[in-house]
Amino acid sequence: MPRIGPRLAVVLVYVAAMCMNGLDSTIVNPALYTIAEDFGRPVGAANTVETAFLVALALALPVAGWLGDRYGTKRVFLGSLAVFTAASALCGLAWNLPVLVVARAVQGLAGGLLTPVGMTLLFRAFTPPERAGLAKVLIVPTALMPALGPPLGGLLTEHLSWHWLFFVNVPVGVAAVLLGAAGLREHVEGTAGPFDRAGFWLATPALGLLTYALGFGPARGWSDPVIAGCAVAGGALLVATVVQQRRAPAPLLGLRLFADRYYGPAVALAALTAAGLMGVLFVVPLLFQAALGGTALDAGLSVFPEALGLMLASQTVDRLLPRLGPRRLAVAALVAAAVVFGALAVPGTAENAWAVRALMLLIGLVLGTAVLTVQLAGFETITPPDMGQAMGLFQIVRTLGGALGIALCAALVGGGAHPAGTAMDAGPFRTAVWASAVLVALSALLALRLPRAASPPPPLDEDMAEDGESGPESAGGAKPPERPRGAEARERDTAP
Repeated sequence: MPRIGPRLAVVLVYVAAMCMNGLDSTIVNPALYTIAEDFGRPVGAANTVETAFLVALALALPVAGWLGDRYGTKRVFLGSLAVFTAASALCGLAWNLPVLVVARAVQGLAGGLLTPVGMTLLFRAFTPPERAGLAKVLIVPTALMPALGPPLGGLLTEHLSWHWLFFVNVPVGVAAVLLGAAGLREHVEGTAGPFDRAGFWLATPALGLLTYALGFGPARGWSDPVIAGCAVAGGALLVATVVQQRRAPAPLLGLRLFADRYYGPAVALAALTAAGLMGVLFVVPLLFQAALGGTALDAGLSVFPEALGLMLASQTVDRLLPRLGPRRLAVAALVAAAVVFGALAVPGTAENAWAVRALMLLIGLVLGTAVLTVQLAGFETITPPDMGQAMGLFQIVRTLGGALGIALCAALVGGGAHPAGTAMDAGPFRTAVWASAVLVALSALLALRLPRAASPPPPLDEDMAEDGESGPESAGGAKPPERPRGAEARERDTAP
């Protein structure tokens, strides 16, 4: 059997791990009622299964970059993947709700490390010009898997049992860990100073409290004492984190990266586009039901074409980016996305189910093109020693941006509440869609700060044939990035 090269191993292991993580963020939702029934608990108590996962995932993000740099990206990634897989097995075997909640929290902690450390592995293995070909890889776990989660969760729960929502991860996770152990290269970047304990104790609870408040405020109400307390405490800790990180000699988060001429605007763009996208995905199903009286399943299927549009976008970015450059491609895509968002809010559109589906397909296509372009362009000037911290910051800001978008739309549709059996007023829902359109339009202004041209491709040489292939799309034809020159950085090839 031919040896799998290190870069191909990175792609395969990353896709497997992120598919597991992406599915698990949504697959449990349809089964919460069944889980509550099995354990003899109210549905509200079963919701802690999702609460534990989301909050724990947020708690892990601040330390992901530091852990990867300190202990090695391969070690941290595969360790997190092994823990995620073991926690999945424990979730499936859970004999009561507390055990399921604890196991789900462990899943979230491991999942919070998987995304930024996995992206660091991927971006270190490919140079900036070659990363455009990775769009096909990035989009599968980030777009298709979360969209497939609810229907797959309902199918498994109905025909097997909810336990299989977690058991399906086990064979995939075991295979990915074994493949990664054999094929991945270790990279230990090193850290400049001791662990930033003060930054950790400020940033971690700040992100966890804000995620909890933003995620559950729409359902429980912003005046709920717990929600309000978490929001205030999280905001105060976030401000304290920024102040402390700017003064720390070896900060945990490296906020100095925001000063980078391309990375800073790209992170802001990621927050705005995540807010717009998550906001519209939250409100369009509600608008669909308000205007058409459709079922929850109909509403969910109405937004599913957005994932298909994202898949189409992944097939075009690598061709358009070298020709148009990041600035023109991102601006054009974001302007088009704002127009499509606006079309969704026009009276009469939501009354046509196929119009909604067509527009959601277009949103996935144009906004997916913009998001992938921004992510690729934002890391062009980030050096390998800074990649871990940069990826962690990117994921933190994008997560908060998405949560803020949902919270904004939830606040705007608050007037859409109605007594049972009466028609809903679609006006507040259309207002929320307009607000999402404005967020996307504002992001087009920030996109003017992206680089005008894409990085030129690296020269062909013998190093590019190391894995026996010749192109970035094959994951084996990429020239390895230059190793960092810092005295603390060291790389060890552990491939057989």
